[in-house]
Amino acid sequence: MTRSVFSRRAFTTAATAAAIAPLVVSAQADAAPVGRTAPPPADPGKPRRITLYVENLPNGEMGYGLAPGKATIPGPLIEMVEGETLEVELVNNADVTASLHVHGVDYETSSDGTRMNDSVVAPGARRVYVWRTHAPGRRPGGTIEPGSAGYWHYHDHVVGTDHGTGGIKKGLYGPLVVRRKGDTLPDKTFTVVFNDVKINNLAAGPHFLAKIGERVEFIVITHGSVFHTFHIHGHRWADNRTGLLESPQDPSRIIDTKTTGPAESFGFQVIAGERVGPGMWMYHCHVQSHSDMGMAGVFMVSDQNGNVPGGHDMGGGSGGGMDMSH
Repeated sequence: MTRSVFSRRAFTTAATAAAIAPLVVSAQADAAPVGRTAPPPADPGKPRRITLYVENLPNGEMGYGLAPGKATIPGPLIEMVEGETLEVELVNNADVTASLHVHGVDYETSSDGTRMNDSVVAPGARRVYVWRTHAPGRRPGGTIEPGSAGYWHYHDHVVGTDHGTGGIKKGLYGPLVVRRKGDTLPDKTFTVVFNDVKINNLAAGPHFLAKIGERVEFIVITHGSVFHTFHIHGHRWADNRTGLLESPQDPSRIIDTKTTGPAESFGFQVIAGERVGPGMWMYHCHVQSHSDMGMAGVFMVSDQNGNVPGGHDMGGGSGGGMDMSH
């Protein structure tokens, strides 16, 4: 089954089996300008509303989708801006009770998505979950209250067990990004979910495609019961909220590998092919036995003409894209 990967600009179908090979390049990506930035909420006093559908998929899997018959693994990228309220109407078209539980934002117990708080959705039923966000501020006592901005995620919390173990294993999860006003927006966003020893529930990781010089955002989420180490070849990022340095004096550590455990999520932006050129750039779990079991995919960077230098076949899944532009 082909899985959709939600980006910002265009729908692309990545190559089938692709590979990694030594690559000698002289080309260098032009530095991508900051370009578009996250706007303030359109109307902070008026909630925005979307509908999310739970559906059964082939091979016993399940997924979330923005329309009937469009469920994917991972589920669709949901984006918010600090200060915004989002109403998510969950329609359960599956054959078991399901729910929607979110990390990182504000919600009342009625939007918890757990059986404990009776906030689940029976087959054929629907329910509205309300997610709120806020900007940083100062508490009455003088301490700083952090804002909601960050790379978060949502998932089922009831299928299989009262903690949703079965639903998460089947594919009921997806990315949530809360941006701060003025945050730099990417050209494309790709989601990588380590779920036990699979990536996006695939036996081999999906492939992602970008053109050299594009600003690419990766969202990395971990589920299951196993710790992993995310690594991407040829690219690096700052270990902070956005993955971007705020100034030449920014003390954030620059990394190309990050250890991540169940329920953790992080994200970052890179310029595709910057200082390394186009080609087939592997990303994978750097726990060696996990890589050997298939937890590896390809970040394909094309030249300005859309050509990607090839390499030896290493197998893998395929990834597409969907226009998520503002």
